[in-house]
Parts: sequence; C-alpha cells; structure tokens
Amino acid sequence: MSDHGEHGHDGRGGPATEAFVAHRNLLFTVAYEMLGSAADAEDVLQETWLRWAGVDLSQVRDRRAYLVRITTRQALTRLRTLGRRKESYVGSWLPEPLLTAPDVAEDVELADSVSMAMMLVMETLTPTERAVFVLREVFDLGYDEIAEAVGKSPAAVRQTAHRARAHVAARRPRGAVSRTETRDALAAFQRAVETGDLQGLLDILAPDVVLLGDGGGIKQAVLRPVRGADKVARLMLGGLVKQPAAVSMEPVQVNGFPGLLVRLDGELDTVMAARFDDGLITGLYAVRNPEKLTRMRRRTVLHR
Repeated sequence: MSDHGEHGHDGRGGPATEAFVAHRNLLFTVAYEMLGSAADAEDVLQETWLRWAGVDLSQVRDRRAYLVRITTRQALTRLRTLGRRKESYVGSWLPEPLLTAPDVAEDVELADSVSMAMMLVMETLTPTERAVFVLREVFDLGYDEIAEAVGKSPAAVRQTAHRARAHVAARRPRGAVSRTETRDALAAFQRAVETGDLQGLLDILAPDVVLLGDGGGIKQAVLRPVRGADKVARLMLGGLVKQPAAVSMEPVQVNGFPGLLVRLDGELDTVMAARFDDGLITGLYAVRNPEKLTRMRRRTVLHR
C-alpha cells in the first residue's frame, strides 16, 4: 500500500484537501486584509491550493501555519502588482466591499480590521508592513512564524510590527463608536438624504468630512476627494435630484459595520460605508465600480 494519501496530490477528500477546506475562510480573510480585493484574494487562494497540493504533508508540522505562510507569500507578490495597477486607476481606489454575516460584527477586533475605514488606513502601509500588521495584530501570529512568511528575520519583523502599529494608531478612527450609534447615525443620514433635509445631513457630518467615490472609470463617480460638510451634503442631495430613477436605500452589514446599499430602479448601484470619529461621519465611501459589487449579492464568511 502506498503512502500517496499523505502527500499533497490527494485527488478528492484526502488530507491536503481537508486541511485546505478547514482553513479556507481564514486564508481568504488573510489575503483580503492584505489586498483589499476579494477577487484578488480568491486568485491568491487558487495559487495557494496549487502549491499546497504539491507539498509532502509528512514533512509539515503545523498545517494551518504552513497554509498561512503560502497565502501570505502569494498575497505579497500580488500586492506589489496591485500597487502598480492602482497608480493607473481612474479616480479614487476603494477596497472591494463585502456583505458580511452578523458573526463578523460580533468579533470586534476582526470587524475593526476589515472595516472600510481601517482597510483604507492599511493602504498607507508598505506591502511588508501590511503583511506583518495583519498577521500580528489581527491573527496574533508569533514573530518567528511571520518572519518565515515574509522572508525576514524575527528581529526585523518585530521592528516592522512596531512601525506599522504606530503608523496605524496615528490614522485609525478616533473614539470608539458602538454599533448602535453607527446604525442610528446611518439611519439619520439615510433619512436626511431621502427627504432632502440639508440641515439633517449637516448635523451628522463632521465639518472636515471627506467623500471618496470609486467608479473605476466605468461608472461616474467623484474623481477627487470632496472635502467639507457643506460640499458633501449638497453633492449627496444634488446627485439624487438628478436621478429620475427610483432610488432606494437599504441598511446592510458592509465589512462588519453598518452600511447602505443604494439601488436605482431596483438595480444595485452603489455601496456606501462610513468612517465615524467621535460620533460624526468623517469619511464617506461610495463604491460604484460594478466589478467591485459582486460580493454584495451573497454573504462572505470571514474567519480568524
């Protein structure tokens, strides 16, 4: 009898497949947090599987750690390519929004790390800093494990983690906002937009609010950030007046936090997410690029 089953090439349902399936949601979450793109995260998982299928499992001590290592390396390679792609992107590049299940919101740390606001903060890190930050802060991996994944010494990884943490701390949302407050604020925002209540909008927007729109050059969106409560409020209300179509808004969970789905004549048009600081909306993110809206039709399971 051969020991074929303990090698990666196991056809269907062998140990390699079992291990990969068992950790798939975790690996997707790692890749997505590093890339901000579900489509690219799925590609990374394909590449991870191809490499994993060729591994001799009898030599693998910790399957989860090994899989995370392959995924991280693949994601790092892709992150560097993505950086070049983002440079030629039309308008603002926003992370691909995910329709998330309620259990993501219950894991406060996970929800915080995948929120649109936090994903945008992570965009300002270098690829290696981002990998180290995600593996350390979100997945709580040891420095030795991270060192193997990113190809640096544990001492260098420790320094990188310290630098990334300080960088993120300086830019992350201020003042913890409860889920209820977020939901109530978005409901007030929705009401104000639907009723054309300019003052109602100004009451909930921070004076220095920034609106970012991502149409990817396919759909019309603001090409540059729009700053200031008055400008943002008038743009939001003016945009709706110009739409002869029936506009409807539906509260949903976007990346672990309350967000809004905007439909025109029943068709999904925009996903809105917000950043809150001290109870006011300081960031509004409107994703309109249809290529980034495919994950809003079914829930994505995230796991750590």
